[in-house]
Amino acid sequence: MNTSSVAIVGGGPVGLMLAFFLDRHGVPVVIYNTEQESRWHPKGSTHNSRTMEHYRRVGIADAVRELGLPADHPRDITYFTRLAGWELARLSMPSERQRMRDVLAAPDTDQVPEPLLRANQMYVERHMLKHAKTCGNITLRFGWRVTEFEQDDEGVTLTAVAADGSGASEQRRVAYMVGCDGGPSFVRRKLGIAYQGPGGASDRFLGGRMISSYVRVPALHRDFLAERKAWMYNVMAPGARMLLISLDGADEFLLMSQAPDGERMPDDASVIRRIQEGVGRPVDVEVLAHAPWQGGVALVAERFAQGRVYLAGDAIHLFSPTGGFGMNTGIDGAANLAWKLAAAVQGWAGESLLASYEVERRPIAHRNTAAARFLTQRVGGLEVPEEIEADDERGEAARRQLGDALQVFRSQFASLGVELGGRYNGSPIVWEDGEPPADDPLEYRPSSVPGGRLPHLWVRRDDGGRSSVFDLLGKGFTLLRVVTDQADERDGNAFGVARLVAAADARGIPLAVVEVKAEAALALYERRLILVRPDQHVAWRGDRLPPDAGAVLDRVVGREARQVRHEPESANAGD
Repeated sequence: MNTSSVAIVGGGPVGLMLAFFLDRHGVPVVIYNTEQESRWHPKGSTHNSRTMEHYRRVGIADAVRELGLPADHPRDITYFTRLAGWELARLSMPSERQRMRDVLAAPDTDQVPEPLLRANQMYVERHMLKHAKTCGNITLRFGWRVTEFEQDDEGVTLTAVAADGSGASEQRRVAYMVGCDGGPSFVRRKLGIAYQGPGGASDRFLGGRMISSYVRVPALHRDFLAERKAWMYNVMAPGARMLLISLDGADEFLLMSQAPDGERMPDDASVIRRIQEGVGRPVDVEVLAHAPWQGGVALVAERFAQGRVYLAGDAIHLFSPTGGFGMNTGIDGAANLAWKLAAAVQGWAGESLLASYEVERRPIAHRNTAAARFLTQRVGGLEVPEEIEADDERGEAARRQLGDALQVFRSQFASLGVELGGRYNGSPIVWEDGEPPADDPLEYRPSSVPGGRLPHLWVRRDDGGRSSVFDLLGKGFTLLRVVTDQADERDGNAFGVARLVAAADARGIPLAVVEVKAEAALALYERRLILVRPDQHVAWRGDRLPPDAGAVLDRVVGREARQVRHEPESANAGD
């Protein structure tokens, strides 16, 4: 029987990122995926700022930024009556090259070290799979399907068969298993866990049953949109609603269209007609593939785990695609789960640490699925006037009015509060200290109040360059010590740092101490000491460690739930 520490069922972006996080913690992991390669069909194209920070942490951010659209291709969102007709509105967005120039010129306290990226998921998944083959702790079983699993108090035993029909099979014993196998999740259904929430039945555009088609339209950019290029093209004409996303900046596109009643899967001829209607001219179209999906959903699993088997990604939350929150929420959840699994495998987790995964991530799942569904309903509910294509004053007025109304949709493509503002307020493994900022889907309010993402800071190096504070963090916990003058540098032990280091060593908890000397650091972090979790969320903050520094660690790894009193200490207190 083969053995590993963690088995992941499903090799999509969430499963692969979970494996990368575990690999970084030194945890052996095996990934089972029914298909032999990553799926070559376009899906989501949005990798938000938080996801890009996670990519940076596992070392793939720069490579991922090379994928998909050319660096200078406009990332604008456009609305047309038809693609050969009138442009109704354009939501201008920086190109990839401009975004990265802005990062270089940003102030040290800028909160977006890794700007949002538009690159289709199929390109990114292919790169992820290639990268996984270089990771020493990851065993790939692509082309294998898990058919059975049983768990006991000590672990999980699973059975997998080769998907090629050869009859080959294997058994594997693992400490934990995670189902990252999507909406139809075998693992979730085997556990008897159901979804809860709105199912998405609707006759509105982007609501109900939708079809994604992978198409090639060589004439589109060449003949109709050469001077009006964008990342997303929305067609808004009576009876001809259509959404087209540019994949490679040349001739490949993802078409999203509503499925007619009773249609299980469109034939190529119907897709070609839809595109020609949306363009408003006869054009050559090559249809490469189709895939159905359900719009308007906001589903969250009734449980995120059972025993030693956990769920992540679409297996616990299904999104409407509007806003691009689905995959990104799944990857952020994988970051939360990974360090807790690593702690359990390596023996430094408390009894309640793994249970905090659902406690912390369930509110985020409800928050983000609801936000996506709201955006979908707003898009679907937009009325298109019958006279929108009239070449007269009535048509001109209708186009101007609709164009003005479309400007409100800018927030759909710039939701920094959703991207970076997820917090674990009230978590049993977070030390409460201060009032957390209000949750705003559009605006991110950086705060060191425990529970939220560590506010970002660019730290100046001796060579004149600067490094992201995220690059300075250790693989386990990190204690950031804000240094403001030479006295601070000479007398670090006065803050109780050595007591925390000793307590971490005694408990086997990985802890790094990083000094940050920057003019803006104290104003940004508000405290001299910030304890950062492996997922970059703040666990505790203070100006000095309490006398019982170990109690701080016991809380944040799920061993202890009692509150540490922040008693004042003498600056000369010993360690």
